[in-house]
Amino acid sequence: MNRIKLYWILQVLGWSGFALINLFFVSLERGISPVQTGAFFTLAAFYLISTHGLRYVIKEYGWFSLSFSQLIWNTFLALLALGVSNTIAQIIINLVFDTLIPSMDLRPLVLAVNTFVSFLFYSLWVMLYFIFHFLDNYNQSLKYKAKINEIQLNHLKSQLNPHFIFNALNSVRALVDEDPVKAKSAITQLSNILRFSLMMDKKRVIDFENEFNTVKDYLNLEMIRFEERLTVKYEVEPEAFDYRIPPMMLQTIVENAIKHGISNRVKGGEIIIKCYEGLTDDLYIQVKNSGQLKGQPFGKKKDGEGHGITNTIQRLKLIYGERASFKIFNSGSDFVITEIKIPKQNLTLG
Repeated sequence: MNRIKLYWILQVLGWSGFALINLFFVSLERGISPVQTGAFFTLAAFYLISTHGLRYVIKEYGWFSLSFSQLIWNTFLALLALGVSNTIAQIIINLVFDTLIPSMDLRPLVLAVNTFVSFLFYSLWVMLYFIFHFLDNYNQSLKYKAKINEIQLNHLKSQLNPHFIFNALNSVRALVDEDPVKAKSAITQLSNILRFSLMMDKKRVIDFENEFNTVKDYLNLEMIRFEERLTVKYEVEPEAFDYRIPPMMLQTIVENAIKHGISNRVKGGEIIIKCYEGLTDDLYIQVKNSGQLKGQPFGKKKDGEGHGITNTIQRLKLIYGERASFKIFNSGSDFVITEIKIPKQNLTLG
């Protein structure tokens, strides 16, 4: 249902309800006559027309772009004018339906009370209209922000795939001359990995199991290339498979462990992947690799260095806001640990 249609439905139902409530209380005292019904529904129609007129003025003259104090002042003057005009309208309606009692209805106190009551009704309408307007604008703002975040997220994912494909092809290339049989097997594994990468490209999050299986295929590929220079251990708790994580996230961390840790060591090293559920329903993913983190973290190096880490941090921020975290630090003198905390649910982008 569009906003204009909803607005008119609420207007008609609201002011019709106003007329019916007044008729109900009048009926308790002296019954209902066709004249009274006509008078109250005519008054309700005047409320509907006048409030719609106020809405037109607010939109036409851009009241919502005014300062807060100016908006309040303009609104107060408009409500006062509407209150007075409504009192005049009540007199005219009573004259038309021959229900005016001059000795009572035209007394200054009665006129003042009628104006004040009308002012309150209009104030209630304005309050509801302003609340609806600001909530609608806030909702549109959230949708716009979510769209911008989605565009940024897709851009980041589009950066990851070429980076990943290059690394994987580089691993296979090293095997072609050294061991054609292993190269053939590696190409099959690479094909499976690339198929997964293309299938997952459009998704914001995927099952942890899918990502984990792809990482294992990738490490199997790297173990063929590095041979005895690379050993891999997995310490994954069953609870981890209940989670969903951004695609290529664990993969990116493992790639960085290979690139910045294992490949820089003559004797190679070890990669340990540990995944477990924390006490607050968060998934902790740790990738521990041989090596040492020197200088600034990968995500803050010069252009061209640590691109995957920067990408990972940005994606975590876009998808989970402050509920996710990223850490990278040295563990003793021989290892580097990269840790990601991912919440179980309530994504920022929905």
